[in-house]
Amino acid sequence: MEKALLVTIRFDSDRDEWKVQDLANELEQLVNSCGAEIVDHIISRPDKPQATYLIGMGKAEEIADACHQADIDTVIFSHDFSGTQQRNLEDIIGKKTIDRTQLILDIFARHARSPEGALQVELAQLQYLLPRLTGKGIILSRLGGGIGTRGPGEQKLEVDRRRIRKRIDKLRDDLKHLMVHRSTMRKKRKDEALPTVALVGYTSAGKSTLLNLLTGATQPTKSTLFTTLDPLSRLCELPDGEKIVLSDTVGFLHQLPHHLIEAFKATLEEVIEADLLIHVLDISHKMSEEHAKAVYAVLKELGVDTKPMITALNKVDLLEDKSWARVCEKSISESIAISAKTRENIDVLLKRIQEEFAFRLVNLYLEIPMKRMDLVDLFYRKGNVREIKYQEKNIKIKLSLPKSIAYNILQDKEIKKIA
Repeated sequence: MEKALLVTIRFDSDRDEWKVQDLANELEQLVNSCGAEIVDHIISRPDKPQATYLIGMGKAEEIADACHQADIDTVIFSHDFSGTQQRNLEDIIGKKTIDRTQLILDIFARHARSPEGALQVELAQLQYLLPRLTGKGIILSRLGGGIGTRGPGEQKLEVDRRRIRKRIDKLRDDLKHLMVHRSTMRKKRKDEALPTVALVGYTSAGKSTLLNLLTGATQPTKSTLFTTLDPLSRLCELPDGEKIVLSDTVGFLHQLPHHLIEAFKATLEEVIEADLLIHVLDISHKMSEEHAKAVYAVLKELGVDTKPMITALNKVDLLEDKSWARVCEKSISESIAISAKTRENIDVLLKRIQEEFAFRLVNLYLEIPMKRMDLVDLFYRKGNVREIKYQEKNIKIKLSLPKSIAYNILQDKEIKKIA
């Protein structure tokens, strides 16, 4: 097992609300997701970032001594650094150094199971490497594997910028083709008036557990961060029998690097195209408020912060003070306290989703058999009939229906949808 020394950095100039110990705890969680052995953890509180070593030469030498004494393999920083800073740190420390983005990418590489996920991880890794190919930069031919060397690193990429850019262009083209395919699938669902709901939230908030409960899926669930990377969509049945498509997505993170969001746009398309978002928030976590803010920040960057959203206040079963759930429900609009583990209030959540789509209308132009006057009655009761024409054997009707009802109607083989 790789021995790691962690370095958590909190600059005095930072305006971030997170405390240094909170940053340290999350860094440990990320490293545990990589399977490394944490030997020591150093806290650094410089006034501001240093151009040469990020944290200053004195602290770098202190880290070097700690590495020598404990036979450390890798030093992992909570902050990102430039290629020059990384080169200077490795010269002093004499060990492999990993910054926060490299660490996240390593976790992504571990959890990418689909071809699409693998493409996105490689794209993000190469985009990270490209600006660091000045001078010695990152030694791309590191031997021995370990954290930060999965994906392109394992291929010993002794390549120049031109070849990396060519590979990046190829990956982008491949992802565009996959996104076109996904777009076609989403269009088919929209044509069928099938409502779509995306689960969003901080990593390890319980999104996959909730998806499994509501759909019968078998998405892997672990206590480590970023267990889910590849999106998964499954049908979910609401209390009235109507069906929706429910999608699990990659978890968000505090200060998720912008270029990672860009690289994983294909995965996040399910969030962008969804009719409704369910924000799964772990209210048993002491940083739940900060986690919520981090999620809102990513949603804003994706341009979906104004979408309809229900907040599922998850893991109420872990609360010592049960009244905290009521406090959260009052302070967060459109929120429901639930437990995806014990099923507490899951019926309330499903009914709330059902209510959301009861008011969402889709325009349809249908042809139905004359004998199906029961449908005409339903259309007038549940929808908005704009035009109806009675013919010899059929009825042509233009109307608006709630999406959830429209989907079931279109499953009837006697009904013909007119383009």
